Amino acid sequence: MFKFYVEEELSCKIEGTGKFIAKKGAMVAFKGNFKFDKMLLGPDNGGGVMGSLLGLAKRKLTGENIELMTVEGSGIIYLAKNAYHVSVFELEPGDCLSVESENLLAFPTDLKYDIRFIGSGVLSQKGLATTVLSNFSNLPQQVAVITDGNPLMLEAPCVVDPDAVVAWTSGPNGGGDPSVSMNNFSWKTAIGQTSGESYQFQFNQTNQMVLVQPSERLSGLKVSID
Repeated sequence: MFKFYVEEELSCKIEGTGKFIAKKGAMVAFKGNFKFDKMLLGPDNGGGVMGSLLGLAKRKLTGENIELMTVEGSGIIYLAKNAYHVSVFELEPGDCLSVESENLLAFPTDLKYDIRFIGSGVLSQKGLATTVLSNFSNLPQQVAVITDGNPLMLEAPCVVDPDAVVAWTSGPNGGGDPSVSMNNFSWKTAIGQTSGESYQFQFNQTNQMVLVQPSERLSGLKVSID
């Protein structure tokens, strides 16, 4: 089993023996013996080749597909990507983590890797879907996530910009997915003369953690009149 640590804010130190999944090409150094294999179809979640194919099709259709690799061996390995900041989430049995696929750095093979549709996602750059990692094992699991800049880790209740949110914890049935707040939506928004804060994601689940980066993705909602 591997243990994940944040190393100097910009890299993830992973120590132990076994196998885990990581963003392709994220290895920067290691001590010990490791081998790396690109995942052609992605995790099968126990469903064999058919499970992998169905998962790949779902990720392709939703824009949540990223290139992954398996890392197997023993020792200490360091992962990083473009000097992005690293955060590590601890998932207890039954916990889930929703995360933007592009921000996913590494996770254990014991987690279920899937896509969940959320209606509020229509207002964000990433669309209607989010990547979900679910811990159905009997042991705590960890997930390493990257952010463009030093992130904010907030505890719900909180309100965040949809284009800045990176990840949030939730229950297995999506009970922690955000609702949309449009208190600042007005006729000016309809003609493109906005404050840039016309809608937000609102998180209300008790003990829920929300990770936000100080760099917004380009919004998927573009309406204006010149």
